[in-house]
Amino acid sequence: MRLRFAWALVTLAGLLVCRPAVAQDINLATNASGITVSGAKPAWSTGLGSLNGLGVGTPGANVTALAATGGALYTSPYDIAVTDASSGNKAVVRTYVSVNFVHSSILRVYSCIASCTSAANYSPVSTNLASPTDVIPEPGLNTNQTVTRYLAVFVSNANGASAFTGSDSAVVTVLVYRNNNSLQHTYTLSLNNPGQTVQTALRFTLNTAPSGRTISPATDFSIAFGNVNGLGIGPDAGLTVADVSGGERYSTPYLLQPSFAGFSSTTATIRAYVSTDFAHPSQLELQDSTSGASFAALSKSAGIPTTLTVAAASGATLTRYLGLFVSGQNGPGVFTGSDNATVTFTLIVP
Repeated sequence: MRLRFAWALVTLAGLLVCRPAVAQDINLATNASGITVSGAKPAWSTGLGSLNGLGVGTPGANVTALAATGGALYTSPYDIAVTDASSGNKAVVRTYVSVNFVHSSILRVYSCIASCTSAANYSPVSTNLASPTDVIPEPGLNTNQTVTRYLAVFVSNANGASAFTGSDSAVVTVLVYRNNNSLQHTYTLSLNNPGQTVQTALRFTLNTAPSGRTISPATDFSIAFGNVNGLGIGPDAGLTVADVSGGERYSTPYLLQPSFAGFSSTTATIRAYVSTDFAHPSQLELQDSTSGASFAALSKSAGIPTTLTVAAASGATLTRYLGLFVSGQNGPGVFTGSDNATVTFTLIVP
């Protein structure tokens, strides 16, 4: 009896010593193509720097701006190194925003698992502990490995009373589970290093109107009236010709497309003037019209430009008409050949 009892004790002690302690764990780390993730468990920090609601300009290093409905997504990859995972102890990772941005109507944290070059594959990170967002979803990982995920901050293109410019930050809590329902670790990732700085942004483009002459984008924009003459004979496609005093007017519709974000005003002013006139201004003149019926000469003064509108809305398209007066004169000083001019447009948001 003594021998059997001693053997049982030895066996039990051996079982207690040799039983492994397995608990899934992770480390957040900087991806080679991503923003810097600083710190160590249980708290990391990162940030996306300067942002705007149009996604214009050059983002910070290793940050990509994606156009999104109602604003822009600024994104960057980061790595999650999973340890102590096995077939019976799969690692599942979820997250939620535990401290939201102060200006949560303008800024929001987003996440992406796959195909993250498209804004459509990003989703908002939950702000509710009871329903966190999947980062490594079920059934989880059963081997130790490093996976890449994408963190993003959405910036609204709102203007008006809700607009915001300045710095803000948030905290994301990361939850590590064994399988689906056994919480193993709780960590934090603070978006404050650097913080997110929202800036105002402007974008102004010209575009081709239906049935109008083609506007081509380059360093600036360009439009050609083709062959014109003082009798209005044989106009190129997209041009309307009208007899006017002293010659002919060729006209075409075109589109003004202003966009702006982060401003207290919801409307903008658009002005234009002829910054480089034709070499033969007595025979050629640029004109402007709201409707294509009544035209007036475009200003040639930067100090007193022609006002095209004082109520341009962001994202709206405004149709204007550009006219070219061609003199029908004859005699000394008459001109035939090529000529060109430049019109400078200004978008002003209060």
